[in-house]
Amino acid sequence: MAVKTRSASRGYDIIGDIHGCAHTLKLLLNRMGYRKRNGVYQHDSRQAIFIGDIIDRGPRIRESLHLVRDMVEHGSARIVMGNHEYNALGYCTRARPGSGKKWLREHNPRHDRLIRETMEQFEHYPHEWNDFLEWFYTIPLFIDEPDFRAVHACWDNDLIEKFKAHQGGACIDEDFLHASAAIESFAGQVMDTLLRGTDLRLPPGVRITGRDGYVREFFRTKFWADNPKTYADVVFQPDPLPAEVARRELSDHERRQLISYPASAPPVFVGHYWMEGEPAPLKPNVACIDFSAVKYGKLVAYRLDGEKHLSRDKFVWVDVERPECPDYPASEDSIAR
Repeated sequence: MAVKTRSASRGYDIIGDIHGCAHTLKLLLNRMGYRKRNGVYQHDSRQAIFIGDIIDRGPRIRESLHLVRDMVEHGSARIVMGNHEYNALGYCTRARPGSGKKWLREHNPRHDRLIRETMEQFEHYPHEWNDFLEWFYTIPLFIDEPDFRAVHACWDNDLIEKFKAHQGGACIDEDFLHASAAIESFAGQVMDTLLRGTDLRLPPGVRITGRDGYVREFFRTKFWADNPKTYADVVFQPDPLPAEVARRELSDHERRQLISYPASAPPVFVGHYWMEGEPAPLKPNVACIDFSAVKYGKLVAYRLDGEKHLSRDKFVWVDVERPECPDYPASEDSIAR
């Protein structure tokens, strides 16, 4: 089937991490004027942009994947890869002989838990799951348009330009996937930075136990901080830093590790970070649209119409107030903006 071509007047709806919340996604699409035609959600003048993390955690992962892939294949949506799609590729790909591993992504209790719902929901559809794994290779790591950019976690322009030169485009292949298993490699740095974000090491002896129970010696950082001076100026994650750590001044070495995003650059959209509260731009040209839908937060979209400075009133969302169930759809009162 022919894919619709982009028109100069087309608007874009950038949609946050779905994580198997297909029912909520349908509510959001309907809210924005998308209608199902020939089995696919479409809009007469707009295109959806999915920010990745379609899978894992939620109640309707298989349905979410079918809905999103159908939209992408019919030209009514585009998508960038999330770290959960990348993790699934590694989890389901056997390591090469001599590597000392059976799988690229180790099958340990933490990794098993993260992908458990996905594997359970595809238990009786193994051929479908294999087809989706192949489709993941066709998902670009980023979208770089003159008027906007999209990436799952972090826009590192130098790294992206090197990746384009290396891969000849925005997608990975199986060789790149295998290479990325070594975190210190170029491939490993690309996948970790673009899909998980930048980080700084905590001071010696300091660890943070996240809400997920995982103990971390690093904290996630902003890629757009202007003239930061302390840890508090650059931290960007759901779990707060201890007060005494947040007040710590950044060293020159730490400042050199940070990435900057120029005010003159096109608006960039990310997901990944489990935001809370009412959606708003992080900077005039930076927005995060992941608001923890699968944990009864919000499924959020930003309706972009070519503006260079992002506006609070262009966010649209659906509040998730109860477990997704077709017998108990969200009421009109639970749909905001």
